[in-house]
Amino acid sequence: MKYDYLIVGAGLFGSTFAHLATKAGKRCLVVERRSHTGGNLFCENVSGITVHRYGPHIFHTSNRNVYDFVKSLVEIHPFINRPLARYNENTFSLPFNMNTFRQMWGVSTVEDVKSIIKEQSQCVKEIRNLEDKAISIVGRDIYKTLIKGYTEKQWGMKCTELPASIISRIPVRFTYDNNYYNDLYQFIPAGGYNFLTSKLLEGSHVVLGVDFNKEKHSLQAEANKIVYTGRIDSLFDYKYGVLPYRSLKFKLREYNTKFFQECAVVNNTEADVPFTRSIEHKYFDYACSHDDFTLVSFEYPDGYAGMDEKEAYYPVNIPESEALHSAYLKELEKHSNVIIGGRLAEYKYYDMDDTILSAMKLWKEESKC
Repeated sequence: MKYDYLIVGAGLFGSTFAHLATKAGKRCLVVERRSHTGGNLFCENVSGITVHRYGPHIFHTSNRNVYDFVKSLVEIHPFINRPLARYNENTFSLPFNMNTFRQMWGVSTVEDVKSIIKEQSQCVKEIRNLEDKAISIVGRDIYKTLIKGYTEKQWGMKCTELPASIISRIPVRFTYDNNYYNDLYQFIPAGGYNFLTSKLLEGSHVVLGVDFNKEKHSLQAEANKIVYTGRIDSLFDYKYGVLPYRSLKFKLREYNTKFFQECAVVNNTEADVPFTRSIEHKYFDYACSHDDFTLVSFEYPDGYAGMDEKEAYYPVNIPESEALHSAYLKELEKHSNVIIGGRLAEYKYYDMDDTILSAMKLWKEESKC
């Protein structure tokens, strides 16, 4: 049996594409390198608590089509992410808002905040890097306390070496609002993301534990077209070099208490504390009834050599890596039966709604063929 599509990767992009293609009557073979589907959305039940194995995922979108799409597949529970930041035993509200500024400076008016930021940012004459951009937005104190250490741990580079564009992802507002996202719809699928992935992959033939790049010569004959969602440098055997990514490690610990921390996610912004944040999974799990213990993941930034077995999480979008990715895209043009999608192949940071929209767009283009 020959398939219409061989989809490499059972993450959110590949699963969404498979769902749309299968609904249209196409035959899809999905191969996944890991032992589970869902990519970084994968959840597991640990002692009765649903654990987000690869870090916290809160679905947020203002796109009604995406919201209706997900809601048509699974039951959802509203969830508002109100993280905190900890520095030298002091706690600050996130995202940066009037609560944060009050905690930092003891001020209560927008005029006072803007005056302090203006005074502290006068040293920035031009925006050359992330440090300049951050200080220009929130001032020197917020930058040194809540951005510098966290960011340098996360990226493994000094803030002066990182592009200014990275800081644009951090929301700042002059209101007393601790909701991290501005999106209209914010939720988590009931019971975790595995239910969503399972629904998306219904009707597809899924094979786990298969590394396409090690078996590509035999697998390519299985389908008319290949939808590739993995690392594009790996697809072409690192012909032009290894694309830089950052990876993560998680250490899960159990505590004999009802709750370990004040909210689901707490960032640790001190440079000499190795983990960047702690994630208490019980906050995500509405069905959890345990009162005598809780589970917390500690997230540690990690390097990524490209050809090892670590997971690639964040593309390092510096000019050199963008040029390298462009070289791989030109190489892709030589292979008319291969199309790419998702954060690894496209070398972009995608939120979940962006990923679904991108898969929808690709299917719309494919359905015209």
